[in-house]
Amino acid sequence: MKNLIQNGFVGDITICEAKVHYHFSAKDSYDWTCDELMGGGMLNTIGCNIIDIITYLTSQKATKVHGMLKTYQKQTDKIKGIREITSDDFCSFQMELEKGACATVTLNSHMPGPFIQEIIIVGSKARLTVKGADLYGQAHDKIKEDLLQFEPVHYSEEERMGISQKVRREIPNPYLKGMIRSVEAVRVAFGKEEVRQSWCSEPLVAAATFEDSLYTQTVIDAIKKSSKTKEWEKIVMMKEEPEPNPFLSAAMRKSTFSLH
Repeated sequence: MKNLIQNGFVGDITICEAKVHYHFSAKDSYDWTCDELMGGGMLNTIGCNIIDIITYLTSQKATKVHGMLKTYQKQTDKIKGIREITSDDFCSFQMELEKGACATVTLNSHMPGPFIQEIIIVGSKARLTVKGADLYGQAHDKIKEDLLQFEPVHYSEEERMGISQKVRREIPNPYLKGMIRSVEAVRVAFGKEEVRQSWCSEPLVAAATFEDSLYTQTVIDAIKKSSKTKEWEKIVMMKEEPEPNPFLSAAMRKSTFSLH
């Protein structure tokens, strides 16, 4: 999909759409996935991947975002009383990108059935759609879309990697394949060097960097803020590490000045 976009298949990118539908099973006990501040919720666990994918495919970063987070199931038969689930189980947000394109994302964990992930990139010439791990394309002058790449499930490969049936049921196919490719790339990176203390960076050249993660987290924080303020929020990247406690730090500076 990235190669086709770079080769001009879709033309100038205008619209990006992404949706994820699946059913989140109720937890037997309270853990980090139930707490928004601990990293739980649709936006934190799945939204971060979608934000990264859109940026990777379009080569455009978000400038403004608007989002809505909802927690419809705050208690279960096992989680009740003084404990309450705070992580979002539904999330919808929009992003305005650098070169004028826009993106709309819907993450819904209230859909019983198989895991569904669909990402659509629309341009001035054509559109590309990823359904699960399969790629489809359709030019604007065609009446139907074509299957451009089919990604079969290789259970033998997964068994060779030691992946159990339980893991296959819990991790959707696109994410499982991504994890396998990442582990394989790390293995090749270390296997190319005779001395195991060193590694070759070439197999991991497409991997996400710290800057990518920082950008993704900045967008997530802006979406959370927008959900509370009900307004569009600008994406402002952090240039330096913030002070852990600004009030304490200010008091320490004041006491230092008074000593002099």
